[in-house]
Amino acid sequence: MPTQTMRAIRLHEHGGPEVLLYDEVPIPEPGPGEVLVRVHAVGVNPPDWYLRDGMSNLPPEVRPKFSLPVIPGTDLSGVVEAVAADVDGFSVGDEVFGLLRFPGFDGSTYAEYVTAPASDLALKPAGIDHVHAAGAPMSGLTAWQFLIEVGHDHPSGFQAAQHRPVPLDANKTVLVNGAAGGVGHFALQLAKWKGARIIAVASGAHESFLRELGADEFIDYTKSRPEEIVHDVDLVLDAVGGPDSKRFLRTLKRGGSQFPVFFGEFDEEETVKLGVTVTGTTVRSNGAQLAELGRLLDAGTVRVAVDSTFALADARAAHERAARGHIQGKIVLTVA
Repeated sequence: MPTQTMRAIRLHEHGGPEVLLYDEVPIPEPGPGEVLVRVHAVGVNPPDWYLRDGMSNLPPEVRPKFSLPVIPGTDLSGVVEAVAADVDGFSVGDEVFGLLRFPGFDGSTYAEYVTAPASDLALKPAGIDHVHAAGAPMSGLTAWQFLIEVGHDHPSGFQAAQHRPVPLDANKTVLVNGAAGGVGHFALQLAKWKGARIIAVASGAHESFLRELGADEFIDYTKSRPEEIVHDVDLVLDAVGGPDSKRFLRTLKRGGSQFPVFFGEFDEEETVKLGVTVTGTTVRSNGAQLAELGRLLDAGTVRVAVDSTFALADARAAHERAARGHIQGKIVLTVA
């Protein structure tokens, strides 16, 4: 019997968006503990372009190992097509969403079909479509594991200590930097769900969007420097991170915490002197947490903003959109 094939985006070499090729490849078969999913939509995330360009943003000694050609992608929403004999909890025809095999780089979701560990999946919220569901897993779980519950005991690659979320309530003020992006817009909504007061930092074009999501105060970073006008916050969730992240330390009260999503450069002496802590984690696949997030999505308590959609064959254009920045929510690939 001939092998059945599907279309998928693959990298045969590293480089810019032009290396994303629309290939014909065999449909994978689920192994133990896995299901086969017919993909309807795929969330586009920063690790997709890190993989595409060969992880040049990471020191060589910590770069994950993978071989080419490779199908990028970690986030999906779709329908279960087949189930391994040892899998309980999912049946053919179930609508599911998930973050696959992360922090590895073998999620392979830029495809018409993908095999998925059942433990990485949750039932798709009935109240939202596949496009919005596909935008939720990585960004939503990142915000959840930073702010609500880590859900695993793996240390971050950037620190020895285990990350601990700060209990949030009406007495806490949270500053979210990069609040309009994927992680940022989920972090804002989850902190608001817990009752916290929210200061959102983004460019001016996103102000009405972020106020709709629940921001109490908005700072346009193109006009004001947040670290010069904000003081005594309990928590900074910096969805941008990187070398400039440490400027937010001075917005914190003593005893406050800063959570950089992409770890920055911090001086331990400075954090001790200021009486603050800096801590982070690496998001990991977690179907049970995704099911909890799914309940909030179903209830409309949290929503997924979609910046733009592109057909799977146009993954290159989706990555070009990502490179232009100023994304409001998520970029999603649609699979016919």
